[in-house]
Amino acid sequence: METLKSIVRNIWAQRVALMVVGAGLGYWYYAAIGCERGCAITSDPWISTAYGALIGFLVHPGRSKTVADESKSGDAA
Repeated sequence: METLKSIVRNIWAQRVALMVVGAGLGYWYYAAIGCERGCAITSDPWISTAYGALIGFLVHPGRSKTVADESKSGDAA
């Protein structure tokens, strides 16, 4: 049985992993598609990397109820 502490740790580990992937994709977007000046996001590698990390953080769905959680709550009729 997982404790609340291990569940929270796993959620944050997943979020950090998604942020790293998002940051990498943000930098890739700067390098592959970005412009040199005039573009707010893609003209600076730091900004595009930060936006990528933010999107990676927001993509994580959080903790959703599983079938096992529903059966433990006693909602079954």
